[in-house]
Amino acid sequence: MREQGLQFSVGLDLYEYVREAILNTREQDWAPAITQQGEEREGAAVCELKDLDLSSWPPGTRAICRRERPHPGGQLKFTDVNGFRFQVFITDQDDADLAQLETRHRGHARVEDRIRCGKDTGLRNLPFHDFAQNQVWLEICSLAADLIAWTQRLALTGKHRLAEPKRLRQRLFSVAGRLVRSGRRHVLKIANDWPWAGQITRAHARLAALIGT
Repeated sequence: MREQGLQFSVGLDLYEYVREAILNTREQDWAPAITQQGEEREGAAVCELKDLDLSSWPPGTRAICRRERPHPGGQLKFTDVNGFRFQVFITDQDDADLAQLETRHRGHARVEDRIRCGKDTGLRNLPFHDFAQNQVWLEICSLAADLIAWTQRLALTGKHRLAEPKRLRQRLFSVAGRLVRSGRRHVLKIANDWPWAGQITRAHARLAALIGT
């Protein structure tokens, strides 16, 4: 990665030596965390674990920790201390603004969302014994996951834009419809008694507008 001019930001498990470094951090070393919109995140703070031994990582590697009170109804683990949840990541970015580094890292959680969606679209299992057949299976599943991602990005709004594949299949993808041509335009016909018929037809209209049909 260094040879390609790339920087990294990856999560670090809360090993015993990591927890010890967190608990040894002085209270004045914690700074307020921020949201993706740049506003102060209530009940959350960040710090750099300067006492953590990172000698086995590339030079310039840093460990950043976030602590946060759990949301209402959230359950603490026995490893959580003083009512806080802790998350740690390591990075070789030299940005002095810890809060900005942390929110940038947290913004990459959408990657994990897509991995989860991929598993729900067939990537959870390899159904064949033969390597080549499983390779084809992975290609098809990846294509399906890409189509879902782009459909949500380009055509869907509201809750369906962030919905899981299972819900999309139940409400939108498995519904019977009829595509008719009227006035040199394609019109999608969906049964009016289907609760999400409007979302489907509006999504089709957005896609049609994008390609000019």
